[in-house]
Amino acid sequence: MTAIENQDLVVTAALVADSDRLNFLPKFFGPRLMMQGESLVFSWMDNLSEDYCGGLWNFYTLSNGGFYMAPESEAPMRVSVNGNGFDGELSADAAGIVATLFALCQLANQTQDDKLIDLYYYLREYLDHHAEGSLIFRAID
Repeated sequence: MTAIENQDLVVTAALVADSDRLNFLPKFFGPRLMMQGESLVFSWMDNLSEDYCGGLWNFYTLSNGGFYMAPESEAPMRVSVNGNGFDGELSADAAGIVATLFALCQLANQTQDDKLIDLYYYLREYLDHHAEGSLIFRAID
């Protein structure tokens, strides 16, 4: 496939079925890092949004091989990023993407694991097709 053909592919997200949730974290973080990866996503969300107060999370796979996690909530969340001055309202889905990206970045920097670096960029590719993609890019910039 040429680069031009690849640009036309739309990256889509699919909610992970309840029956597949136990395999989700080991699949993406690996058995050695799955607890740390999950904890980092939750921690980032806690630091980014005062509106976050725990609860159930949804897991999503991406058609390009990536993934993300997002709180299961219909309520928007205020997200503030101290490092870049972003302060805005995002859906819980978009806020989860931000938290997942920050967690992947941190874990990839700590481990220098190429798989985690790839997963970070797979999720970034999805932002081109997400309704709040431009806001998410601003939050992670």
